[in-house]
Amino acid sequence: MPIVNRIADYAEDMKTWRRHLHRHPELSLDCHETARFVVARLREFGICDIHEGIATSGVVALIDGQGDGPVTGLRADMDALPVAEDTGAPYRSTVPGKMHACGHDGHTAMLLGAAKYLSETRNFSGRVALIFQPAEETIGGGRIMVEEGIMERFGIQEVYALHTDPTRPLGEFATRPGPLMAAVDDFELVLTGRGGHAAHPDTCIDPVPAALGIGQALQTIVSRNSDPLGSLVVSLTVIQTGSASNVIPETARLAGTVRSFDPDIRDMAERRIREIVAGQAMSYGLTAHLDYQRNYPPTVNHADQTEFAVTIARGVSASVVDDAPPSMGAEDFSYLLESRPGAFLYLGQGLGPFCHHPKFDFNDEAAPIGASFFARLIEMRHPLRA
Repeated sequence: MPIVNRIADYAEDMKTWRRHLHRHPELSLDCHETARFVVARLREFGICDIHEGIATSGVVALIDGQGDGPVTGLRADMDALPVAEDTGAPYRSTVPGKMHACGHDGHTAMLLGAAKYLSETRNFSGRVALIFQPAEETIGGGRIMVEEGIMERFGIQEVYALHTDPTRPLGEFATRPGPLMAAVDDFELVLTGRGGHAAHPDTCIDPVPAALGIGQALQTIVSRNSDPLGSLVVSLTVIQTGSASNVIPETARLAGTVRSFDPDIRDMAERRIREIVAGQAMSYGLTAHLDYQRNYPPTVNHADQTEFAVTIARGVSASVVDDAPPSMGAEDFSYLLESRPGAFLYLGQGLGPFCHHPKFDFNDEAAPIGASFFARLIEMRHPLRA
């Protein structure tokens, strides 16, 4: 059961769709033109049951098979990143400062390819829900779509998704049951003291020593507070303060991210950050405002659905890794997996610049492979009854 011949015939179509989307990237929830393009293609395929405006610009389209059966959701994210493209491709972004640097243009093209095939053949029972989702890179469009009730509204029982992987050979699938990607939290801290002339530090309350102390102390959360066998990342990524060598600044701003899998470790990291900030601020006589945001939960694959997805992947590709190591990256497909059983898989596109890099580009040769996976998954999960 390799690449579906009929889908292989769509390769040029998928390339055309993908490169159009690549030229016209949109950010966050503002994927209106992308959604319009998707809906136009779906209507060309003869799909009429289309629901727009979910999570602002998300789309859910339904394809009915032959007879009663389950309802399975297939998801593709549509949004781009605020990155200036440096690929030099003839179809490069036409929007300054925005590009598809994470392959979401390819994800959308793959799901459109599967939609075209499934709408033409309908060699399955039940129903397929095609989920085209905005804002994966920002505020969690997946969360919003779940909160707006897509699972209940469309009767979705299971969900599956693919993500391109530029660290794996073209066509290699990789996944694992259980935790695949981490939870992500972000924090921002503003320390406020009293600025003044650097020649008279005794008249000031300097936030810089506290900022340095906090930066050092945050590293002890992983090295001294967390179980060495657990998984935790605490990264301080921003320190902004001062503008002149002879001025003690009034404020210092720090920001960073926390990645974890275990809920207890996640709680501990937040608690220790709050304690460190409060203690350092008090010791230096500063006021501190800490904004700690819990964002995407961990992406946790369900065992039965992952085993099934691996079986489908083995039918499409000769290379399938079913015990991929967990990643400290994060994905808002986690919200869909919290709501319904399912699985998330990586699809290798050949080695190249990593996601979010200005030279990243989706490999169009991967699209027929991903579309075939989606199509075969539906046909095998929704077999026609004799």
